Amino acid sequence: MLEIDGLRKRYGDTTALDGVGFTVRPGEMFGFVGANGAGKTTTMRIVMGVLGADSGEVRLDGRPLGYDDRRTFGYMPEERGLYQKMKVAEQIEYFGRLHGLAPAAARTATDALLERLGLVGRRDDAVEALSLGNQQRVQLAVALVHEPTVLILDEPFSGLDPLAVDALAEVLKDRAAEGVPVIFSSHQLDLVERLCDSVGIISAGRMVAYGPVAELREREGRGVLRVVVRGGAPGWADGLPGTVVREGDRDVLLCEEGDDQAVLRTAMSAGTVEHFGRRQPTLTEIFREAVA
Repeated sequence: MLEIDGLRKRYGDTTALDGVGFTVRPGEMFGFVGANGAGKTTTMRIVMGVLGADSGEVRLDGRPLGYDDRRTFGYMPEERGLYQKMKVAEQIEYFGRLHGLAPAAARTATDALLERLGLVGRRDDAVEALSLGNQQRVQLAVALVHEPTVLILDEPFSGLDPLAVDALAEVLKDRAAEGVPVIFSSHQLDLVERLCDSVGIISAGRMVAYGPVAELREREGRGVLRVVVRGGAPGWADGLPGTVVREGDRDVLLCEEGDDQAVLRTAMSAGTVEHFGRRQPTLTEIFREAVA
């Protein structure tokens, strides 16, 4: 279990982090979201030891995180850290060796990742000859080659087409299923909502929302009640809270407040009720509310 506790970081008069804290459990996928400059990358760099915190602590399984622990982590920075002239397979093997793998083990792991990430046909190409999406796949392979105990990925899905997104997402889900804590930042909130068990929203260096996705959605209230009625007479919803829009031959009532049962009785007396239910807020809506 990875615990980030009370991280603070200042650059002169600018506060980059102000008490940031969250926990990522084994096998959990954690989405770290926030606007540019909110503090996501700074937090990840502190976890990896690239930066030092002014105060606070990072712990692994209850003890302070050390150098040897970080060597077992897989880290994918937002800025690509690849050697552009080096061939794809050689590069992945090289990073495997840096993490302590024997030559044969590094080659075996590289071959498996090339197959899994759809890079077999590009194994002898220089990185600079690859598309942005394929370079992103190589960067992920470098982060995975040594079977990391924790995965920390900064904007791993940036610039990828839908097929590449699906391929990377499946790899991350597989690693999480093996018990690896996975943290990734992303501006693609629909993707975070689809993949992640828990989410942390950071704004101006502070955590403004944190928890399981389902709990965050419930915490924001009951959501919007949507009632679809066919055959209702004009004005049937007069006096009810909310607004009515016409969709084909149906009326759709949308309201956030009011007595659900009273609304249902009125709708049933007006016509045929084809849908009645509340829609919980999306992660995008929660994000907008949290950072407002």
